[in-house]
Amino acid sequence: MVKKALVRQPSPRLAEGIVTHIERQAVDFDLARTQWDAYVATLEQSGWEVVSAPPMDDCPDGVFIEDALLVYRSVAVITRPGAVSRRPEIDGLEPMVASLGYAVAHITEPGTLDGGDVLKIGDTLYVGRGGRTNREGIEQLRAVLAPLGASVVAVPIDKVLHLKSAVTALPDGTVIGFPPIVDNPSVFGRFLPMPEESGSHVVNLEDGRLLMASDCPDSASLVADLGYEPVIVDISEYEKLEGCVTCLSVRLRTAPR
Repeated sequence: MVKKALVRQPSPRLAEGIVTHIERQAVDFDLARTQWDAYVATLEQSGWEVVSAPPMDDCPDGVFIEDALLVYRSVAVITRPGAVSRRPEIDGLEPMVASLGYAVAHITEPGTLDGGDVLKIGDTLYVGRGGRTNREGIEQLRAVLAPLGASVVAVPIDKVLHLKSAVTALPDGTVIGFPPIVDNPSVFGRFLPMPEESGSHVVNLEDGRLLMASDCPDSASLVADLGYEPVIVDISEYEKLEGCVTCLSVRLRTAPR
């Protein structure tokens, strides 16, 4: 199995990143860079080949590369971010993913789509429809991926920036989330409440290992009780910008056909 992780280094303007559902806090860029280095090192230590996207020093939110790109089977979809100021973040991504063998599709005007709104569970893609992703973007994504066997399910969201700000999924497909920020848990087949907000966010590193933030010890213990191994990283400076462990990379688990 191919295990590549696409990342982008943080911009020196990181502290200017957009915040929508939380109050702005001061961001320590030096600490943020140290945390990003540790995040990348953790991916590498877990067997992932890290591929760096072109830096975007003028894009404060560019480090959150997940919003600019999503991959399903043999297709890489370049998004059209909902925040106008973030649209330059897609520059340079097409040749990078094309060089890895992926067919490339684009979300185009009037559609908007942020990758952080897309939760993939097998062949089902739950897509948050809210402040960043609109109906046209979801319809375009459905048109691109349906021929590959994907089922795209729109999920209205209001309480959070992105769908994956509220929920992610365990390797067995169970959706996890912190109930106060989940708009409608009944949308998902299986839902497991988590005791902390950041405990809603996991990245499947494979082999039973789950990447989690350091500020959700009770959630990490719950995950361990379920038989998984939490792999802990500190991303406090990115959480100040509504980021989480999923936002900082795009994981490629299969080779394109």
